[in-house]
Amino acid sequence: MYRAVRLAALALAAGLPLAHVSGCGGDDTSSPDAAPPPPTDILYATPGSLTQASGQGSFRFGAASAATQIEDQDTSTDWYQWTLPVAMGGLGHDTFVGDAAQGYTKAIEDIQLLKDMHLDSYRFSIEWARIEPMQGVHDDAAVQHYRDFLRALHDAGIKPIVTVHHFSFPVWVHDPRDAACSHGPRPTNLCGLGHPVGGAMVVAAMAAHAKFLAEQYGDLVDEWGTLNEPVNYLLASYGVGYFPPGQKYVLTDLLGKFIPVVRDMMSAHAAMYKAIKETDTVDADGDGVAAEVGLSLLVSAWTPAASNEVSTDPVDLAARDRIVYFDHHLFIDSFVNGNFDADLDGTPDEDHPEWKGTVDWLGLQYYFRIGVTGQRKLVPVLDLTPCSGDYDLGSCLLPTDPTFCVPQMGYEFYAPGLYDVLKDFGTRYPELPLMVTEGGIATKTGARRAENLVRSLEQIERARNEGVDVRGYYHWSLYDNFEWNEGFVPRFGLYTVDYDTYARTATEGATVLGDIAAGRKLTAAQRGKYGGLGPMTPETGVDATGKFCYELKP
Repeated sequence: MYRAVRLAALALAAGLPLAHVSGCGGDDTSSPDAAPPPPTDILYATPGSLTQASGQGSFRFGAASAATQIEDQDTSTDWYQWTLPVAMGGLGHDTFVGDAAQGYTKAIEDIQLLKDMHLDSYRFSIEWARIEPMQGVHDDAAVQHYRDFLRALHDAGIKPIVTVHHFSFPVWVHDPRDAACSHGPRPTNLCGLGHPVGGAMVVAAMAAHAKFLAEQYGDLVDEWGTLNEPVNYLLASYGVGYFPPGQKYVLTDLLGKFIPVVRDMMSAHAAMYKAIKETDTVDADGDGVAAEVGLSLLVSAWTPAASNEVSTDPVDLAARDRIVYFDHHLFIDSFVNGNFDADLDGTPDEDHPEWKGTVDWLGLQYYFRIGVTGQRKLVPVLDLTPCSGDYDLGSCLLPTDPTFCVPQMGYEFYAPGLYDVLKDFGTRYPELPLMVTEGGIATKTGARRAENLVRSLEQIERARNEGVDVRGYYHWSLYDNFEWNEGFVPRFGLYTVDYDTYARTATEGATVLGDIAAGRKLTAAQRGKYGGLGPMTPETGVDATGKFCYELKP
């Protein structure tokens, strides 16, 4: 899960120093375009298959996490070396991931958290660097650890969705300590995605890893996600250097260097898809399907904006369409149709039949609304300027909710935007079952988290009532975690973590989601207390200006 850095990435791509990025405040009394339909009481049917036609009436409730963000002493990942203090031999970027939330040590124990909330499913990643700390060398203890965990999930009646790549690589894929790959591709540093020689090696290694996972765990896993938020990962890792390996290709040569990285990642998805489908031939849950393979995208309520207001200017509308195409549709169009728009002009110019039909289901991850204008053209090639929260590049929208505040993640939760993106994807890809594979909010206020998830479910219900095939909701995250560049400050967890003792404590969000999942419906009382479109419960710790919600401390 990764959101706020994308906005800063776009700013840096435009050559705008972050010191010049200003905040926007105040509130807006404008109302959303449409209100949800009247409540239907019974919200969702029982869990079912993601892709079978008989599953269209089904729905599952789950939670999500990622290995690097929760697991302790994951020393072979690029993120460990990226954040390890310089005095300890690392690169010293941002907050040291360290023991994260001790999610590796406490993995089996944490299954009880899912059971206590009556959840049907758990979306998580298996850490490649732990499974294969050196190329071609597998750690038997780690392989067995994840098998034991999957067996325990199975015994608890909780369906896993395993993400193969969630923002982390083994160091040997592209060592951030030698990001320039000064000695050329070798087993200790393949030189990463987009490299003229090493890129193909990385694609092959990702496919081999996916095949290995399918061999080891196919009898316990039927649902696989190849990539998590690939657009955002690539922007941060290879676009502006916020993530390891720290490359800045968007700043130096977007089409010449960054697009080859994108092309390699698309090839890796297709290769992983095929490896899993060919290898996982065991129907783990008895629903008649052995392997269903998809991926997850970060989606946003991109809104044409000018002078802090929603804009109807054709220039801004066209800018909105361009960013939606790049951000939402570029990858999926390629996997559905087998082609690629390498110059981002809206028309595919490369044929890739090997990519065609390599997506069974699609996960959407929604957190915020964001403004965009075409009046200013700070982002090259796309010729537009984005804005959200404290990243105001000239198109900032005033929040519709006066309780909105900025400092942790820098964006506004806008519930109707989830409906909008679900409708868009349901219309553009009517044959693809959809899931909301992440949704959530960084907050220390329990009611605010409960409001976020109830309002998200109301918007999902609204889309389903209009025929959009949405089959699940996964709240981010199961418990507090390492939030990449933001470290341990943002609190997204249904369970909050005491980082002194690593104890997990249920928030009001966990209680409410558990009640909803147990009853498989939103009650009138839950809707009345947490739902609707009005202001949310104010954040704990807001100062006199109404702007800051937390002290920014690790």
